[in-house]
Amino acid sequence: MRALGIDFGERRIGVAISDPEGSYALPSESLVRTDDASALAAIAAIAQRENIAWIVVGEPLRSDGSAGPPAVRARRFAARLAAASGLPVETIDETLTSREADHRLREAGVPPARRKERRDALAAQLLLQEALDRHRSRPA
Repeated sequence: MRALGIDFGERRIGVAISDPEGSYALPSESLVRTDDASALAAIAAIAQRENIAWIVVGEPLRSDGSAGPPAVRARRFAARLAAASGLPVETIDETLTSREADHRLREAGVPPARRKERRDALAAQLLLQEALDRHRSRPA
């Protein structure tokens, strides 16, 4: 069952898609976020086109695990995405995924000008992979 990972940001939204079996995540694209309605419609269209079964949205929790304003915005977006797509949507802590994505892009030798456009989709891949791994480790 395919899953969609969303790295929700103020300016850009990273998108990652799993393989059909839900074993591994691949970066897909970065969407420019102009407003929530457009972003929700674009993500719902991707979910339909790719035959997605469920969606995970990253929420940036504080180091103590509490939810600050960015996490609250991500949770609200996730709830609206569930309504717009008709799919189950869960959230997962995305703390440091963008930093990890930057590190991986630097290590891969991606020029700084190209990192920005790839970072969000790679961050979405990282959080989706974590969610896929958690789903696989759950007892049946």
